Amino acid sequence: MILAVAAVLYSASAFAQADKPPMVGDKPLVQVKPKEAAAKPAAASKGKPQSIAVRLQACLEIDDGTKDRLNCYDAVIPPAPKPKPAKAKGYADCRFFKEEDERLACFNGFAESIPKLPKN
Repeated sequence: MILAVAAVLYSASAFAQADKPPMVGDKPLVQVKPKEAAAKPAAASKGKPQSIAVRLQACLEIDDGTKDRLNCYDAVIPPAPKPKPAKAKGYADCRFFKEEDERLACFNGFAESIPKLPKN
């Protein structure tokens, strides 16, 4: 009797280790994986989406004049260069500058002029 129980348990464990995926009825079991978060600035909070102003201010924590800070700004507002843009009237207009130095200076000017928001 003990030998029969051992054989059943052994065969069940061998069956569980088979190369076939687990089945539900006649369909394979599908496991849903969580989506990876999109690239966000360093100060991303959990749960609540941040405003553009907060994300631009978070870029100020990166060393000034570096490609990393410009990449942070570009992650918030993707660049869309135009041939000869006029002077930027708002932070969204900074994306139209083709030269990286001009775009960085434009973003810096607007991000530094935003009043500091209280942290909740």
